[in-house]
Amino acid sequence: MKSSSEHWDKIFSCTEDSNLGWHEKDASKTFEFLNSIPGWENSTIFLPGAGTSVLIEGLLSKGATLVLNDISIEAINRVKARLGDRSKSIYWLCQDIAEPIQDAIPDIDIWIDRAVLHFLTDEDDIRGYFENVKSRLKVDSYGMFAEFSKTGAPKCAGLTLHRYSIEELSERLGSSFTLISHFDHTYINPYGDPRPYIYALFKREK
Repeated sequence: MKSSSEHWDKIFSCTEDSNLGWHEKDASKTFEFLNSIPGWENSTIFLPGAGTSVLIEGLLSKGATLVLNDISIEAINRVKARLGDRSKSIYWLCQDIAEPIQDAIPDIDIWIDRAVLHFLTDEDDIRGYFENVKSRLKVDSYGMFAEFSKTGAPKCAGLTLHRYSIEELSERLGSSFTLISHFDHTYINPYGDPRPYIYALFKREK
């Protein structure tokens, strides 16, 4: 089954955040990468498939400008309600991230994908995603990816996944991007199940 807004709306409307299979109480692994980027607090940061992540508040507290994307209006509305007046400072984008990003959205300094890309399994969708990365990230900007590794689970949220290696991420980003650092991380989900990830940070050089 292909990822769809209806599928994700049902999940977010029926499941508390703490029971979501990808829920994290903190986003320390992401901040490990961010803290290696000079001046990231003043950046415009794009979160594809932001869901209801606690990372959102962490980034806002540091002064970053946020562009939050999700295919689910239920997820977006839940975050807006949680943030209250702070939501007014955010750019919101409810769409499939495989589709072109509208021109009204500002260009991006840091793209942070936390377990979104691996839900795209159709080759055209994967190409569309990477075209967005390449077209909207500025030169000297950064792309951060946390995806199920080749040894990770083949499915999540009832959907088949396209799992990644560092080599495939590098190949799909192309020669304009340089791999800065990467590491393996096993996330333990709310049900106690291990989920092997790869984390990778790339810089767009040209």
